[in-house]
Order: sequence, then structure tokens, then C-alpha cells
Amino acid sequence: METNPPPSYRIEWKSTIADIDRQAWDALAVPLETPLLEYDWLRLLEQSGSVRAETGWLPMHLTIWSGNRLAGAAPLYLKSHSSGEFVFDHAWADLAHRLGIRYYPKLIGMSPFSPVIGYRFLIAPQEDEKQITGKMVGAIDRFCLQNRISGCSFLFVDPDWGSRMEEHGFIRWRHHSYTWKNPGFGTFDDYLAVFNSNQRRNIKRERRSMQIQGIRIRPFSGEQIPRRFFHLMYSYYTATNDQYGPWGCKFLTEPFFEGLYDRYRHRIVLMAAFDNESTNGFPLGMSFLLKKKDRLYGRYWGSSRMINHLHFNACYYSPIAWAISHGIRRFDPGAGSPHKVRRGFEAVANHSLHRFYEQQLSQVMQTHIDEINRLEQDQIDDLNSLLPLAMPSADRHLSK
Repeated sequence: METNPPPSYRIEWKSTIADIDRQAWDALAVPLETPLLEYDWLRLLEQSGSVRAETGWLPMHLTIWSGNRLAGAAPLYLKSHSSGEFVFDHAWADLAHRLGIRYYPKLIGMSPFSPVIGYRFLIAPQEDEKQITGKMVGAIDRFCLQNRISGCSFLFVDPDWGSRMEEHGFIRWRHHSYTWKNPGFGTFDDYLAVFNSNQRRNIKRERRSMQIQGIRIRPFSGEQIPRRFFHLMYSYYTATNDQYGPWGCKFLTEPFFEGLYDRYRHRIVLMAAFDNESTNGFPLGMSFLLKKKDRLYGRYWGSSRMINHLHFNACYYSPIAWAISHGIRRFDPGAGSPHKVRRGFEAVANHSLHRFYEQQLSQVMQTHIDEINRLEQDQIDDLNSLLPLAMPSADRHLSK
């Protein structure tokens, strides 16, 4: 009886995603929940100059091939700093410095500048995932050891994939994000009903302030979005990041935003704010969101002037109203402050995965990570204890 020989695979490292066929990549990426591992988004980051060696993000993508067919891929970047990651590993970098260990460069797996849960290896469905994963991990280990890379980390990982990667020796580090969950709301009033009376009044007052100030917020999605909005969104993104000075995350270039019109607007929702003085249809403020399947992701926002409560309305209330009317089940508002809890966003765990190739660093992380993760979970629990819900049962209702 004849048996088919096991497939032979070859590993190739790519310094630009342009060297990989778009259809082959997206056959692996489009089925995922996250939109941020799709080819056009990652290609535009590189093509626009947002991601390049000069910004400290050198593309170093791992691919695995069976003949001419792409069997697996991982968007990876060599980093010369820790900016733009939203996983703050500066304590580990400081420890490495004190131990006389070179921390940078390091190898990072994530969608750059995007603290959005969902990173994972891209693997063709017909492949043996466990086998392909093992080969990709082995290739990463060899690459890092041969090039004296201090460590490899995957950030904001897909939860199920993260659990499987622990079997390969990666250490899981817990962080927190925020998410709004829709258990089946039919209207915005259904969303309001889960809050206690005091917070319902606050949200209604913050919503009503738009009308009092003569501000109207209108959603634009996909083909509805005018080209001129993308240049304006870049200026708002820049201005917002400038407010944070050295703590900002200003990597995206104007060509990136302008390129979204032709390459990626099918995934985009803009909440645009106007008043009676808005000229030529240019919004005085906008929030930028991504949508895919039943998920919504808040990414950037900005305005031309300070307007009371515009941030809450453009970034939270209007997207929630849009999400309810469009069957969105989860809304990730992006990184930021605990004020999201007051608007019904729960604190949830997200995880990064780490492997240090210097034994001292690895040993310290393994020794202390359980306590670090416990303290982070305590913070998550403390934040959720502040949810201004009408009754304990609402907590369960909100979390479905």
C-alpha cells in the first residue's frame, strides 16, 4: 500500500511584505477576526514609510512554503526601541542594562502601533497547525540566536493561540484592555438601561451637550467616506499625538492615511462632527474606527478645537449607537484611561508572549511572572468593581 510522503517545507524571511503575493497572504489573514493582519493594512504601513528601519520598525516577516504554496506566515519586526507597542517592557530593558545584556534589537510580532487583540501565526487551514507552528518557532529561535537577538515577543495575542504557544515555552504576561460587549441591545436606550440612575443621567447630559453646542455627529463607512476626510484625519491624528509629547505614538505618515481611501476604506468607519460653521463639508472633529465581521475597533481621534464632551460622543457613544444598529457584538475602544469604565467598557485581560535568549533574563521573568500576572488581575478586578451598573445582574448581562 502506497503512502504519500510527508510534505517538505522551506522557510523564507522577507524584508518587505511586497515580496509576498497579496492573495496568498489574505487567504490566511482574511478569515481571522482581526482586520489588522490583512495584507493591504500591513503593506500600506511599509509603503507609506510608517514602518521602516528609520522609525525603528524593520520588517522581518517569516514565511513557510510547501512548494509554491504559502503554508504559514508571521508579520514580524526587528525593533531598536519599545515605542509604539503599548506593552511597556521598559523594566525588562532596564534590568537587561543593569545585567550588562544588550536588550535591543528584539523581534516583535504584532500589527504595528495597534493595541488590538488577535495576533497569531497565519496558517493555511489544510496544514497541520501544530507541525507548522513548531517549524515556525524553530525558525525564529535559529534566527534570533544566529543574529544575537535578545528575545522574541508576540503582543496582544489571540487568546486560544496564546495558550497553544505556551506549550512551545513562551511566557505569558497579562495586561489589561477595555471592551464593550453587546448582549443583544436593540436600541441605545437598552444600553443606557444597564447603568445606575446617576450614570444614565450623566451619559444623557453628555449626549445632550452636543445638541446644546450645535454639534451633530454623522457616521461615514466604506464607500460613503469622502477622500478629503483622510488627509484631515491625519492632521487630527498628528495633533492628538503632539499633546502627549514623547509619550505619543506618532508613527503613521500622511501617505498612510491617504492610501487608506483606495486600499482599505471598506474596513473603516469615521464618526465626523460638524457644526453650523463647518466649511466645505470638513468635520471639526473625527474618530477613526475599523470594522470586521461583528467587531468594531477604535483607533484614532482628534478635533480642531476643544469642545466639551466631543471625545466621549465621537469615540464612545456614537460608535456604540452605530454598533447596536449594525449588529456589532464587541467594540474595542483602544488604549487609554479608566474613564472608559464609566461608559460601560469592561476591563479585560490581554496577553503578550515572551522568550528571552539570555538565560538571566529568562530566569527572572519565569521567577516573577506569576506574581506580576496576579497583580494585574487584581487591577482588572478593581476596575470592573467601578462599573456603574444598575444592579449585580446587569454585570452578568453586560458580560455575556
